[in-house]
Amino acid sequence: MDNICKNIGIIDCGTNTFHLLIAEVSENSCRVLYKEKVAVKIGKDGISTDLIHPEAEERALEAFLYFKEVASSHGIDQIQATATSAFRNAKNGQKVANSLYAKTNIPVSIIDGRAEASLIHRGVCLALTPSKKGSLIMDIGGGSVEFILTKGEEVLWLESFEIGAQRLLDRFHHDEPISSIRLKELEAFVIEALGPLKKVCDTYKPEELIGASGTFDTFSDIYREKFDLTKSYNATELPFSPEFFYDIYEMMIAKTREERIRIPGMMAMRADMIVVASALVNTVLKITGLKDIRVAAYALKEGLLDQEQKKMFLGSKC
Repeated sequence: MDNICKNIGIIDCGTNTFHLLIAEVSENSCRVLYKEKVAVKIGKDGISTDLIHPEAEERALEAFLYFKEVASSHGIDQIQATATSAFRNAKNGQKVANSLYAKTNIPVSIIDGRAEASLIHRGVCLALTPSKKGSLIMDIGGGSVEFILTKGEEVLWLESFEIGAQRLLDRFHHDEPISSIRLKELEAFVIEALGPLKKVCDTYKPEELIGASGTFDTFSDIYREKFDLTKSYNATELPFSPEFFYDIYEMMIAKTREERIRIPGMMAMRADMIVVASALVNTVLKITGLKDIRVAAYALKEGLLDQEQKKMFLGSKC
């Protein structure tokens, strides 16, 4: 079976971004052939009212049809989609998922927050090795934020909180640049919401924060542009300096959206949520007392890919 290779495709339907990942897998190997992200913004205008609006559903359909074409060009007839916070909390989330399947033949599995956190942990551990003394993995989505407390790769605690960047954006970021009053309100809100996180961190005392997905990818992109490290980095652990986070944070809260877009390394699709996301990370560092920050290049979609590979080749390791 070692020489049997198959191409598989997965879609990670995030609240802000849909990701397509295509890979060639065998029992003992996994090679990424193609990856792409599209700013679908499925939670736009509706996440705070627990609805997926018709315009957002149409954007999702366009992305699915496009991804299906790309998958077909790689010889893949069937791809799997996994949906997270925006779908699981929307009153019409399952209806939209059913409609997408009916129109594209792409099944959409809506997972709960703890399952999402587990897949993120799986992906991160494929990218790097968490500290044996304790790590806190953090993944900021548009709808939810996942935390996984580990000792090495062993999960001690995990949880998902529905305080993602789109929700924080809708609730607190009404001015450009964001006002100091709103920042204080955001911090107080996050501190209250993350009471359970503070409790477990006080108990287990992790020594590092491992960031995964869009916000932390952007932090690393800005860092690399600043210090001209574009080509000199490990493919699975992205370069970043913990001290530089505070420079980024101060930069984000002081600039307007148009000014943020012009920051080298900033993607336009991240410019709206990056302010509240930065404030969220800043508050988590205050809550936990963590100083060290690492950035993993893998997260949920890589965890999904590994899971699908295991289903095909029981006992294999990607």
